[in-house]
Amino acid sequence: MRPLRGDWIARLEEALLPRGQPALLVAHSLGCLLVAAWADCSRNIHMVKAALLVAPGDSEREELRPTLATWSPIPLERLPFKTILVGSRNDPFCTDLRARQLARAWGSEYIDYGCAGHINAESNLGDWPQGHELLSRCNQLGTDLKTCSKNS
Repeated sequence: MRPLRGDWIARLEEALLPRGQPALLVAHSLGCLLVAAWADCSRNIHMVKAALLVAPGDSEREELRPTLATWSPIPLERLPFKTILVGSRNDPFCTDLRARQLARAWGSEYIDYGCAGHINAESNLGDWPQGHELLSRCNQLGTDLKTCSKNS
């Protein structure tokens, strides 16, 4: 199965439009790239107040390109809402350097989560209390800080 970026963007748009208030997005792996791609093309960015991005995948890695062909290039514009990006030093799908580059490009606060693999069930994080804390912090960022415009 090959996930198609356009289909995922359309589905996110469909999920956000009926909401009466801006959403707090939580994305993992390819979902992080989805948030950036959606923000790059949507006219409804006001429907997101903030996003927690965890262990982004790197669709531009040579070994992933055949499966994720529609996910390149990765949008590298500053996201128009506050974000926290959590990366791992030994993620098999995105190097630490690349995760930091994405965080910088997207204007995300970067959290170095050490050597936690792809920050998923295989990482043995259980309920991941630190993730809950980061989500709460991200929610507060979206509440306290005025979101920036797409052109700033």
